[in-house]
Amino acid sequence: MALTRRALGGLTIGGTAAFTLAACGGNEGNGGSGSKELIWAIPSAWESWNENTGAGNNSYGHQAMFPKTFGLDGNSSGDFDENGDFHLNDAVFADAKVINEAPFQVEYTLQENAQWSDGEPIRVEDFIFQWYSISGNPEHANQEQAQPASTTYGSKIASIEASDAGVVVTFVEGHLDPEWLYSPTVYLPSHVLEAEGFADWQTDPAVMGNAIEWSEANLIDVVTGPWKPVDSKMGEYVVYEINDKYQGSVKPTVEKLTMRVVEGTEAIVTELRQGTIAGAWPSEFMQEEFAKVADDPNLEQAVYEGGVWIHLDTNVLSEFLKDQALRQAVFTAVNVADSIERIFPETEVSQRLNHFFGQKSDYFVDLLTETGQGSGDVVKAAEILTTAGYTGAAEGETLKTPEGKDVKLVIRYGEGDAARTTIAELAQAQLAKIGIALELKAIPDGELGTVLSESDFDLVVFGWSGSPTFGSAPGQYFLTDVAYGNYSFPEVDEAIAKVQSTIDVAESAAFANEVEAIVVPLALTLPFYDEPQGIVWNPSVIDGIKANGNSQAGPIFNVVEWKNA
Repeated sequence: MALTRRALGGLTIGGTAAFTLAACGGNEGNGGSGSKELIWAIPSAWESWNENTGAGNNSYGHQAMFPKTFGLDGNSSGDFDENGDFHLNDAVFADAKVINEAPFQVEYTLQENAQWSDGEPIRVEDFIFQWYSISGNPEHANQEQAQPASTTYGSKIASIEASDAGVVVTFVEGHLDPEWLYSPTVYLPSHVLEAEGFADWQTDPAVMGNAIEWSEANLIDVVTGPWKPVDSKMGEYVVYEINDKYQGSVKPTVEKLTMRVVEGTEAIVTELRQGTIAGAWPSEFMQEEFAKVADDPNLEQAVYEGGVWIHLDTNVLSEFLKDQALRQAVFTAVNVADSIERIFPETEVSQRLNHFFGQKSDYFVDLLTETGQGSGDVVKAAEILTTAGYTGAAEGETLKTPEGKDVKLVIRYGEGDAARTTIAELAQAQLAKIGIALELKAIPDGELGTVLSESDFDLVVFGWSGSPTFGSAPGQYFLTDVAYGNYSFPEVDEAIAKVQSTIDVAESAAFANEVEAIVVPLALTLPFYDEPQGIVWNPSVIDGIKANGNSQAGPIFNVVEWKNA
């Protein structure tokens, strides 16, 4: 997913919290053994090998595949470091620059030896394959198969052509983007897809759709990153060996790197203490488990801000939540502050009050508080419903629509995730006060992408993760045919289009807040909080771990620098 939003206050280093991405490598046995192997724990499964698709747009799969892409994936052409500075992937690119503003054109200069791990050169067709994958254009690919997680970037491209330096990307008339440098460019090797039988992908949308579908089910072992996969099982593990043709400036030294799922913070800490993994980035904060690490002189932990913000989303095509008044009442009845207090009783975590900017951002504005959304004010929620013709809300009876139907909703949340379970349970209690029966239905491990892409929910709790950028967020969260909640509002789409109509960051941010002003009263997504993050590791096994709240990969962002301790 895209974009980091920060809104944490006074995070206490001693009593940590976590994030929706896990990480870390581990040897068998104790550090200093001379082993060249590491096992890195990932806290949950994934269900697609292609990060461009709705099902593949999953932070766990992103972690699992990061060693083979090293940031050159379906999200970006590089990555942000721990200081928030962006680094273009130097295994492929020597430079990137704007060469024209009308039409908007950018040129990527390729490294002289930019190549895939099979020795084949990076070529313009690789850029075009990525464009077609995420354009949302049925003339490029069968969209029932492509199912792009975001078309914000791909839909704005007019052409991609080879140049003397490398590749020139020309955008559609009127499109400008102050964050163009962070856009995805090269991801999958088009020559490999052609060899697999999809040679006509550029001219036949059906073939392109088949190619995308194939790449979801099959892990391609031809890569640009520091390591290439040699063994894997979907949703469980990937084993890597060094890519001897890697062109990046920093070369990997860990000879065998395994990314392996370890479910749950308790299990992660247990395996860490037993020495079977080198560390992890747990997806669930458990104070008592992090305390175990803090008390162990052989282990280390770090706690920091950034990365993931948790929210409650509506499905506007569900039977009852088509009605804006009901959505507003639901969001008003839900008590965000109470959820935060119960989930983080010993860590100061502030409520998130903007969909695109954290409270520390220069562009932050609070348009939520005045609406009462997230306040837990059931009296106000009942007033909204009564005014809209509902009955039963003020009396504490079963809520009925103006047509007399009982209002029943289903909320989805990650199975085994204590924080998201708490949010769902508290929402159930609050909505009961206005007569709404809310059924709790957990999302089995590894199935979040499917639940979201198939809109199998009335309400759903999950997190967005990413980098310090904001330009693509309005489109990804709220654009017609892109947003998971089936949102389709012409006025929102028009406002979103303006966000990427300038190369001035401040002006673009102002346009993003114009989107905010429209979507808040529509009650589509209720922000909860920016999740505090924590990592745990064994310093006698692995060296080079850094906390990074700016990268979607979290502490894996500098995996190429990791060394066996």
